[in-house]
Order: sequence, then C-alpha cells, then structure tokens
Amino acid sequence: MKRSPLFGRLAALSDPVRARLIAALERHELTVGELHRALQLPQSTVSRHLRALAEAGWVARREEGTSNLYRFTASETDASARKLWLAVREELHGLAAVQRDAERVRGVLAGRHTTSQKFFASSAGQWDRLRVELFGDRAELFTLLGLVDPSWTIADLGCGTGQLSEALAPFAKRVIAIDESAAMLRAAKARLSSYGQVEFRQGTLEALPLESGEVHAAVLSLVLQYIAEPVKLFAAVRRALAPGGRLLVFDMLPHERADLRDRMGHVWQGFSETQLRAWSTEAGFASCRVAAIPPQSSAKGPGLFVVSLSA
Repeated sequence: MKRSPLFGRLAALSDPVRARLIAALERHELTVGELHRALQLPQSTVSRHLRALAEAGWVARREEGTSNLYRFTASETDASARKLWLAVREELHGLAAVQRDAERVRGVLAGRHTTSQKFFASSAGQWDRLRVELFGDRAELFTLLGLVDPSWTIADLGCGTGQLSEALAPFAKRVIAIDESAAMLRAAKARLSSYGQVEFRQGTLEALPLESGEVHAAVLSLVLQYIAEPVKLFAAVRRALAPGGRLLVFDMLPHERADLRDRMGHVWQGFSETQLRAWSTEAGFASCRVAAIPPQSSAKGPGLFVVSLSA
C-alpha cells in the first residue's frame, strides 16, 4: 500500500525542537543564525533539523546573497498538513520554551531594524552620493512611471532617438513615437526593436499625425523651443487627447543663453509661466499646472520646468 506523505510530515514533527522551529518560522522568515539566537541552540543542530523539515515539506529555503532564509510553507499548499500543524501548535501554545522563543524572535527582528537604522544614522551625509553610485542619477524618478495607467496610449512628440519612449514602453499599452527626422526615427527603431508596443510615425508636430482622441497622454520633452507657434501645437494635441487626457511639457525656463539658440536652432529662449498658461487657455485645456524643477548641481544648462495640461 502506498504510504501517505502525511506520515512523513508527522514523523518530522515528532521532535520538539522541530516543532519549536516551525513555531518560530510560522510568521517570520529567518536565517539559521537568527534561529540559533532565538532558540539558543547550536547552529549545527538548527541546520540539521531544518534540513529534515525541508525534506518533509514543512519549510522552504530561499537564498539571499550569502544567507539562507527559511519560512514555513506547509499551510500554503496542503490542507491536511495545516490541520496537523494547528493541532500541534495548540499543544505548544502554553509551553514556556515556545513563549521564550517568540520573545527572542521579536528581539531578533528588532535587531534587524536597529542595524538598518545604524546604517542610515552613520551614512546620512553620504546616502545621496552612495545612492547615485549604486543606482545612477535620478533613478528614483523611474519609480513614478509606475503611476502610468497600463491601458493608456501615450504619444512621445518629437521622440528623437527614443529615450523617453524606451522608459514609457514597459508601463503603457502603446507608445506612439513621432518625429520629423527620418534619421532620428531609424535610431529610435533600432533602440526600441524589442518593444512591440511602440509604433513609429514620421511627421511634423505642426501637422500632428494623430487621430482625434487617439491618445490618453502626450509628452513634449525639450521640443517646444523648436515650435514657432506653440499654441497651435497645444490645440492639435488637445484634439488628439481622449477626454480627461493630459499633455506634459518638459522644457526650459526663460534664459539668456543666446548660444543655445544659435547652435541648436531654438526659436525660443525658454518659456514663462504666463506664456504657458495663456497658450493653454487658448488651446482649450481645462487646467494648467506649472512647476520649476530643482536644478542638479552638475547641470550647466538653463533651469527647467514641467507643465501638466489637462483636457
């Protein structure tokens, strides 16, 4: 007769130390060292019993760097194992050793928190530099892309080589990358070849290649300074937006850098909040929110702003 796996699990629970280990792991994922401190047993003893519990399906191991973390798993998949454990736990509930284990587990978890707090207390002045070294400059801004509705279609107006489209693509249903330059679009297509949700359209922003209500959001990133009549572009984007859609404009505040205008062909030397609000109203947007962006210490260009226009 085929033996039920429940008997193997029952045998694994027959040792009081193993029952205490499961009690400690029922609500918390812990390392061998943390279990050693909580149960006050030799690490070799803890490791041996954990190995037996893992073989019986009571616990699972997860590698995290150089550490192995263990957690209670039987209740996740096996109703009979869960019933068995509940019966054993009821017997353990009043045991002084198990209560002391629980108190020491709380101390172990508090120690984790203390360790992290010590790091931040000692590294507060260096944290910004360390974060840049580890994750890159302004990496935290990419977390904001998680706010994008996954059902949206977003237009990247004047997409250039596709840097912004590349950032948006994983978070949106579809990205429409638009640029007048065939060379820029070729570079963008090469960059975004693995993204099937990106569509490329060649055309001028003055004759915007978008249908009415086709997109939920549109972005103009460092493009507006090339547009001779911004209010006409705003109106065209307004028509292309679905009800409640938004246009985000990222560009330069007013500046005196005539060299940028001469070298890069800018039509405008930045934009004031008054200009942006007037164009927004004339183009039919319901609201306009303008905010200057805090400058980075390493930046050498003019100040920047972002404006959000709501259809």
